[in-house]
Amino acid sequence: MQLSDVKTIKASPETVWAAILNPEVLKLCVPGCESMTGSVEEGFQATVKQKIGPVSATFAGVVKLSDIDPGRAVTITGEGKGGAAGFAKGGAKVALEAVPEGTRLSYEVDASVGGKIAQLGSRLIDGFAKKMADEFFTRFQDALEGPDEGTEEPEETTENAPKKGWFKRLMGA
Repeated sequence: MQLSDVKTIKASPETVWAAILNPEVLKLCVPGCESMTGSVEEGFQATVKQKIGPVSATFAGVVKLSDIDPGRAVTITGEGKGGAAGFAKGGAKVALEAVPEGTRLSYEVDASVGGKIAQLGSRLIDGFAKKMADEFFTRFQDALEGPDEGTEEPEETTENAPKKGWFKRLMGA
């Protein structure tokens, strides 16, 4: 399954680049991520809990960053094993470009599954993979952008949904 999209993020390319290399940002952006440890150089160990159709599983896996072109592009790949449920693996080629509004982030995602979850059917799997990619990059965009002008942001947040713009504010951008 392959898909691609573009998002314009209201933050500088330097801030976007710093965020995409930050394990805390990645942990909060990956839907269902329970833990992520490691480094850019060594790769990250991650635990992700997901429900795909009738199959629920906790995937233990590795996330690696490669083809790093500082400030411009990176490939994020991940592979996880969910025990009897099977496995999931995929990658995203991410490119950054400075635009007047901030940064244009374009991505191409390729994903595949095997085992019990592969038996669910390609339409269900493709829809789930698209939803996961969209949710990851939407969460990533939210971590970098503050609330829209003239709108109030709710005071309450959850661990998986911090206030919009938290990373941008952390970086002082």
